[in-house]
Amino acid sequence: MSQTDPIVFLLDVDNTLLDNDAIVDELRRHLTEAFGAESQQRYWTIFEKHRAEVGYADYLAALQQYRSENPREPQILEASFFLLEYPFADRVYPGAFDVIAKFNSWGTSVILSDGDVIFQPRKIERSGLYKATHEHALVYIHKEKQLDDVEARYPARHYVVVDDKLRLLHAMKQVWGSRLTTVFPRQGHYAHDPKQTAAYPPADVSVDRIGDLLHYDLAALLAAADSGGGGAAARDQSRE
Repeated sequence: MSQTDPIVFLLDVDNTLLDNDAIVDELRRHLTEAFGAESQQRYWTIFEKHRAEVGYADYLAALQQYRSENPREPQILEASFFLLEYPFADRVYPGAFDVIAKFNSWGTSVILSDGDVIFQPRKIERSGLYKATHEHALVYIHKEKQLDDVEARYPARHYVVVDDKLRLLHAMKQVWGSRLTTVFPRQGHYAHDPKQTAAYPPADVSVDRIGDLLHYDLAALLAAADSGGGGAAARDQSRE
């Protein structure tokens, strides 16, 4: 971007715009059917160990390591096909595209996600989210540590970040302060983990589902940045 936008909306993907928990549940069932319960459990052990090491989810890397342990497993192709050809558009939350369209009418919408360099971009593209944001997407290893790069690429007077992890919203608020409105959709297992939600301050705006943001106006979202959290300033405001 060549000039400063009045406002930029930064949108997480997994369990924010797209029901990633449902995808994981389907993958579990698929792996159990293809390889058996024990092998399915081994895959997730590899997955979680790798995520702890690198700091982000990498389904394909875990599958590759599983393959190295089971080089004669022919069904590995089926698991690969399942991941790469998954109909991600079917898992976009109701109202998500409408919210993006509304944000586009107010400013610039940008996908801001963590993840690997192959599977996560493919998910973003095949889900239709890449097109909906006019091909504005950033995928980092730790996005909360890359806000200087985000700001260089998408300079704005104000940012709105929508993410299902309070930890990340809090980290970003520490950097951008009142220039940032944090929005917390209570979707997915992180958002419903009491340990996660108790460990950090409330977001400026909280909604039960992404589609609820259709009932919020821009002025209320901007004002919520200075409201002290909890979403009181933006809740039940005027509709457009």
